Amino acid sequence: MLSKSVLITGGYGYLGRRIAREFLEKSDIPVQLWIKAKDRSEFKAKGQELCHELCETGGRLRLHAGDLLSEEPFAEIDSAEISTILHTAAVTRFNVDRETAQRVNVEGTEKLLRFAESCPNLNQVVFLSTIYASGLQAGEITEQLWDGEEGFSNYYEWSKWSSEQLLSKQYSHLPSKILRVATVIADSTEGQVFQQNAFHNTLKLIYYGLLSILPGKPQTPLYFVTGDFVTKATYELMHTPEQGTIYHVSHTKNESLTLSELIDLIFEVFEQQEDFKKRRILKPLYSDNESFKLLVDAVHQFAGGVVHQAVSSVAPFSQQLYLSKDVQNSNLRSVLQTYNAPDPAELIKNTCRYLVQTRWGKND
Repeated sequence: MLSKSVLITGGYGYLGRRIAREFLEKSDIPVQLWIKAKDRSEFKAKGQELCHELCETGGRLRLHAGDLLSEEPFAEIDSAEISTILHTAAVTRFNVDRETAQRVNVEGTEKLLRFAESCPNLNQVVFLSTIYASGLQAGEITEQLWDGEEGFSNYYEWSKWSSEQLLSKQYSHLPSKILRVATVIADSTEGQVFQQNAFHNTLKLIYYGLLSILPGKPQTPLYFVTGDFVTKATYELMHTPEQGTIYHVSHTKNESLTLSELIDLIFEVFEQQEDFKKRRILKPLYSDNESFKLLVDAVHQFAGGVVHQAVSSVAPFSQQLYLSKDVQNSNLRSVLQTYNAPDPAELIKNTCRYLVQTRWGKND
């Protein structure tokens, strides 16, 4: 099915470059990476880094620059050369504001889909989304399109849901797949972390005793995956003939930890460190949703510095920590030749050890 070139947007991002490497190492397909760059100087710097990392894999890599905020961000790409598109470019911060989420994630996706319409040899468009595009929906989370009626915890979730709606309704004539990814916390089960996010920042705040109150219910299931798992699954899913299908690139509830199990494991690792033990830091107390909202409001009005940072790090995602989501992945399992969920406890412990040993990447 794959011929000509595969175009990957967000090529400088964590998943974009990993999936590009997978194509370069496992296929003979030319790869065109689209990189966000505001000018030629930024493009040159990012391009040199990517070439250093990827160009030894056969010389089939081409780079393009653009900005999703521009009118035609993909104008320099020859549409006749593209047979497959993987759209990973997006603002992924949980605290992204609505205007940025709308302009970059939603309108940027529509610009990509308009470009896809102009590709005469297009076989498929693959859109990278998140399992949290389900918003505040609890219970069974199926691999289907959702209505969004329960609302969303933040504008990142909302923008991914909106983009899914756009692709599935206004651009339903395009051959497409949606891949909803869980939270990536490490490169592999060995725990090495290349890119940090709100999860790692929250662990840092706990380690230094700056987060004494935690929103959520102890029994809430949490969905963590590795970069290796997402990369291999995405590559394999892009080689399946089915179109119009949604896949959850995630493990199931029975293969995941609860919030209380996560906190127990974190402290099990942290308490092996003498400096942590000396500070006698206690596990954070669970707060109900209303009380945590009051705390967030108060902190935003009166507090500053580390307290503000601590609360702001968790607040945009806090509502999800009260919801019991039962993520389904039968579509994923039906396609992957091998599906192995890693031991979630080992993944968490190895990730915590790496973060502590490197002081959150400073000593790596």
